[in-house]
Amino acid sequence: MTDPYLAVHITDAVKTYPLGGSEVVGLGGISLDVREGEFVAIVGRSGSGKTTLLNLLAGIDRATSGTVRVAGVDLGRLSEAALAAWRGNNVGLVFQFFQLLPTLTVVENVMLPMDFAKKGLAGERRQRAEALLDRVGIADQADKLPATLSGGQQQRAAIARALANDPPLLLADEPTGNLDSGTADAVLELFADLNAEGRTIVVVTHERDIRSIVSREVSVRDGRIVGDQMIAPMVSS
Repeated sequence: MTDPYLAVHITDAVKTYPLGGSEVVGLGGISLDVREGEFVAIVGRSGSGKTTLLNLLAGIDRATSGTVRVAGVDLGRLSEAALAAWRGNNVGLVFQFFQLLPTLTVVENVMLPMDFAKKGLAGERRQRAEALLDRVGIADQADKLPATLSGGQQQRAAIARALANDPPLLLADEPTGNLDSGTADAVLELFADLNAEGRTIVVVTHERDIRSIVSREVSVRDGRIVGDQMIAPMVSS
Protein backbone atom coordinates (compact mmCIF):
# COMPACT_ATOMS: atom_id res chain seq x y z
CA MET A 1 0.00 0.00 0.00
CA THR A 2 1.35 3.40 -0.97
CA ASP A 3 2.15 5.81 1.86
CA PRO A 4 -0.55 8.53 1.70
CA TYR A 5 2.04 11.12 2.75
CA LEU A 6 4.19 10.54 -0.30
CA ALA A 7 4.26 13.44 -2.75
CA VAL A 8 6.37 11.36 -5.16
CA HIS A 9 6.53 7.58 -5.56
CA ILE A 10 8.70 6.34 -8.44
CA THR A 11 9.31 2.64 -8.99
CA ASP A 12 11.89 1.29 -11.48
CA ALA A 13 11.45 4.21 -13.88
CA VAL A 14 13.31 3.84 -17.15
CA LYS A 15 13.47 6.54 -19.80
CA THR A 16 15.05 5.87 -23.18
CA TYR A 17 15.31 8.06 -26.27
CA PRO A 18 15.64 6.78 -29.86
CA LEU A 19 18.91 7.70 -31.58
CA GLY A 20 19.37 6.45 -35.11
CA GLY A 21 18.84 2.72 -35.03
CA SER A 22 19.52 2.42 -31.32
CA GLU A 23 18.48 4.18 -28.11
CA VAL A 24 20.00 6.33 -25.41
CA VAL A 25 19.22 5.61 -21.78
CA GLY A 26 18.27 8.76 -19.89
CA LEU A 27 17.25 6.97 -16.71
CA GLY A 28 18.18 3.37 -16.02
CA GLY A 29 15.65 2.14 -13.48
CA ILE A 30 15.20 4.78 -10.76
CA SER A 31 13.10 4.34 -7.63
CA LEU A 32 12.50 7.37 -5.42
CA ASP A 33 10.06 8.42 -2.72
CA VAL A 34 9.61 12.02 -1.59
CA ARG A 35 7.38 12.71 1.40
CA GLU A 36 5.10 15.70 1.64
CA GLY A 37 6.94 18.75 2.98
CA GLU A 38 10.42 17.60 2.02
CA PHE A 39 12.93 19.89 0.29
CA VAL A 40 15.01 17.65 -1.96
CA ALA A 41 18.01 18.62 -4.09
CA ILE A 42 18.81 16.45 -7.11
CA VAL A 43 22.53 16.82 -7.83
CA GLY A 44 24.92 15.41 -10.41
CA ARG A 45 27.02 16.29 -13.41
CA SER A 46 25.58 17.47 -16.71
CA GLY A 47 24.08 14.53 -18.56
CA SER A 48 23.56 12.51 -15.40
CA GLY A 49 19.77 12.36 -15.78
CA LYS A 50 18.74 15.06 -13.31
CA THR A 51 16.54 17.05 -15.68
CA THR A 52 15.08 13.88 -17.19
CA LEU A 53 14.02 12.84 -13.69
CA LEU A 54 12.46 16.24 -13.05
CA ASN A 55 10.60 16.08 -16.37
CA LEU A 56 9.08 12.74 -15.37
CA LEU A 57 7.87 14.27 -12.11
CA ALA A 58 6.31 17.16 -14.02
CA GLY A 59 4.65 14.93 -16.58
CA ILE A 60 6.61 16.68 -19.33
CA ASP A 61 8.17 13.33 -20.28
CA ARG A 62 6.68 9.87 -19.81
CA ALA A 63 8.61 6.92 -18.45
CA THR A 64 9.42 4.21 -21.01
CA SER A 65 8.72 1.68 -18.27
CA GLY A 66 8.14 1.69 -14.53
CA THR A 67 5.70 3.73 -12.48
CA VAL A 68 5.66 7.44 -11.69
CA ARG A 69 3.09 8.54 -9.10
CA VAL A 70 2.97 12.22 -8.17
CA ALA A 71 0.39 13.83 -5.88
CA GLY A 72 -1.36 10.47 -5.66
CA VAL A 73 -1.78 10.01 -9.43
CA ASP A 74 -0.17 7.41 -11.71
CA LEU A 75 0.99 9.69 -14.52
CA GLY A 76 1.39 6.82 -16.96
CA ARG A 77 -2.37 6.25 -16.92
CA LEU A 78 -3.31 9.78 -17.96
CA SER A 79 -4.06 10.95 -21.49
CA GLU A 80 -2.15 13.96 -22.76
CA ALA A 81 -5.13 16.24 -22.09
CA ALA A 82 -5.63 14.83 -18.59
CA LEU A 83 -1.92 15.13 -17.92
CA ALA A 84 -1.90 18.81 -18.89
CA ALA A 85 -4.88 19.48 -16.62
CA TRP A 86 -3.26 17.53 -13.79
CA ARG A 87 0.01 19.47 -14.18
CA GLY A 88 -1.78 22.81 -14.05
CA ASN A 89 -3.33 21.98 -10.71
CA ASN A 90 -0.60 19.98 -8.99
CA VAL A 91 2.85 21.15 -10.11
CA GLY A 92 4.58 24.51 -10.14
CA LEU A 93 7.55 24.71 -12.51
CA VAL A 94 10.54 27.06 -12.28
CA PHE A 95 13.23 27.08 -14.97
CA GLN A 96 16.76 28.43 -15.28
CA PHE A 97 15.84 30.90 -18.04
CA PHE A 98 12.54 32.07 -16.45
CA GLN A 99 10.39 31.47 -19.59
CA LEU A 100 8.18 34.48 -18.96
CA LEU A 101 6.14 35.54 -21.98
CA PRO A 102 7.79 38.77 -23.19
CA THR A 103 4.63 40.45 -24.51
CA LEU A 104 2.70 40.06 -21.25
CA THR A 105 3.26 42.15 -18.14
CA VAL A 106 4.64 40.48 -15.05
CA VAL A 107 1.22 40.27 -13.40
CA GLU A 108 -0.31 38.87 -16.60
CA ASN A 109 2.37 36.17 -16.65
CA VAL A 110 1.45 35.18 -13.11
CA MET A 111 -2.26 35.14 -13.99
CA LEU A 112 -1.71 32.87 -17.01
CA PRO A 113 -1.79 29.49 -15.16
CA MET A 114 -4.99 30.59 -13.41
CA ASP A 115 -6.54 31.52 -16.76
CA PHE A 116 -5.62 28.12 -18.27
CA ALA A 117 -6.99 26.21 -15.26
CA LYS A 118 -9.98 28.56 -14.93
CA LYS A 119 -9.14 29.10 -11.27
CA GLY A 120 -11.52 31.48 -9.53
CA LEU A 121 -13.33 34.39 -11.08
CA ALA A 122 -11.48 36.45 -13.66
CA GLY A 123 -11.55 39.51 -11.39
CA GLU A 124 -10.00 37.54 -8.53
CA ARG A 125 -7.04 36.31 -10.55
CA ARG A 126 -5.27 39.65 -10.73
CA GLN A 127 -5.76 40.12 -7.01
CA ARG A 128 -4.17 36.74 -6.30
CA ALA A 129 -1.35 37.43 -8.79
CA GLU A 130 -0.59 40.75 -7.11
CA ALA A 131 -0.56 39.05 -3.70
CA LEU A 132 1.93 36.45 -4.98
CA LEU A 133 4.17 39.15 -6.45
CA ASP A 134 4.10 40.86 -3.07
CA ARG A 135 4.97 37.50 -1.46
CA VAL A 136 8.12 37.21 -3.58
CA GLY A 137 9.02 40.88 -3.10
CA ILE A 138 8.33 42.44 -6.50
CA ALA A 139 4.80 43.84 -6.21
CA ASP A 140 6.07 47.14 -7.61
CA GLN A 141 7.03 45.43 -10.89
CA ALA A 142 3.53 44.05 -11.62
CA ASP A 143 2.72 46.17 -14.68
CA LYS A 144 6.17 46.08 -16.29
CA LEU A 145 7.28 43.83 -19.12
CA PRO A 146 9.71 41.05 -18.12
CA ALA A 147 12.57 42.48 -20.20
CA THR A 148 12.69 45.56 -17.96
CA LEU A 149 13.35 43.45 -14.84
CA SER A 150 16.67 42.15 -13.55
CA GLY A 151 17.40 38.44 -13.71
CA GLY A 152 16.62 38.01 -10.04
CA GLN A 153 13.32 39.86 -10.39
CA GLN A 154 12.37 37.73 -13.39
CA GLN A 155 13.08 34.56 -11.43
CA ARG A 156 10.95 35.82 -8.55
CA ALA A 157 8.16 36.49 -11.06
CA ALA A 158 8.60 32.94 -12.39
CA ILE A 159 8.30 31.57 -8.84
CA ALA A 160 5.12 33.60 -8.31
CA ARG A 161 3.74 32.15 -11.55
CA ALA A 162 4.64 28.64 -10.37
CA LEU A 163 2.62 29.25 -7.20
CA ALA A 164 -0.40 30.70 -9.03
CA ASN A 165 -2.63 27.62 -8.66
CA ASP A 166 -1.31 26.75 -5.19
CA PRO A 167 0.24 23.44 -6.30
CA PRO A 168 1.32 20.92 -3.65
CA LEU A 169 4.62 20.31 -5.47
CA LEU A 170 7.16 22.85 -6.68
CA LEU A 171 9.79 21.66 -9.20
CA ALA A 172 12.78 23.80 -10.14
CA ASP A 173 15.42 23.07 -12.78
CA GLU A 174 18.63 25.01 -12.08
CA PRO A 175 16.63 28.02 -10.81
CA THR A 176 19.79 29.94 -9.87
CA GLY A 177 21.94 28.91 -12.82
CA ASN A 178 21.47 32.22 -14.64
CA LEU A 179 21.91 34.47 -11.59
CA ASP A 180 24.85 36.08 -9.80
CA SER A 181 25.79 34.57 -6.45
CA GLY A 182 24.08 37.20 -4.29
CA THR A 183 20.82 37.00 -6.21
CA ALA A 184 21.04 33.19 -6.24
CA ASP A 185 21.30 33.16 -2.45
CA ALA A 186 18.20 35.33 -2.18
CA VAL A 187 16.23 33.05 -4.49
CA LEU A 188 17.29 29.95 -2.56
CA GLU A 189 16.24 31.65 0.66
CA LEU A 190 12.83 32.24 -0.89
CA PHE A 191 12.57 28.52 -1.70
CA ALA A 192 13.52 27.74 1.91
CA ASP A 193 10.74 30.04 3.15
CA LEU A 194 8.20 28.34 0.88
CA ASN A 195 9.30 24.94 2.16
CA ALA A 196 9.01 26.13 5.76
CA GLU A 197 5.37 26.91 4.98
CA GLY A 198 4.84 23.24 4.09
CA ARG A 199 5.45 23.21 0.33
CA THR A 200 7.14 20.10 -1.12
CA ILE A 201 10.08 21.18 -3.29
CA VAL A 202 12.36 19.23 -5.61
CA VAL A 203 15.18 21.24 -7.15
CA VAL A 204 17.84 20.28 -9.68
CA THR A 205 20.91 22.35 -8.96
CA HIS A 206 24.67 22.74 -9.18
CA GLU A 207 24.68 25.12 -6.19
CA ARG A 208 27.44 24.09 -3.80
CA ASP A 209 25.69 25.68 -0.83
CA ILE A 210 22.37 23.90 -1.40
CA ARG A 211 23.00 21.70 1.65
CA SER A 212 22.45 24.71 3.88
CA ILE A 213 18.73 24.81 3.05
CA VAL A 214 17.54 21.41 1.78
CA SER A 215 16.47 18.50 3.95
CA ARG A 216 17.76 15.84 1.57
CA GLU A 217 20.25 15.42 -1.26
CA VAL A 218 19.83 12.79 -3.99
CA SER A 219 22.86 12.20 -6.22
CA VAL A 220 22.39 10.98 -9.79
CA ARG A 221 25.03 9.57 -12.13
CA ASP A 222 24.59 7.87 -15.51
CA GLY A 223 20.83 7.74 -15.10
CA ARG A 224 20.87 6.09 -11.70
CA ILE A 225 20.64 7.22 -8.09
CA VAL A 226 24.04 6.74 -6.46
CA GLY A 227 23.46 8.60 -3.20
CA ASP A 228 20.53 9.63 -1.00
CA GLN A 229 21.35 11.56 2.16
CA MET A 230 19.17 13.25 4.75
CA ILE A 231 20.52 16.65 5.80
CA ALA A 232 19.71 18.86 8.74
CA PRO A 233 19.41 22.37 7.26
CA MET A 234 21.35 25.14 8.96
CA VAL A 235 19.19 27.39 11.08
CA SER A 236 19.74 31.11 10.62
CA SER A 237 20.51 33.02 13.80
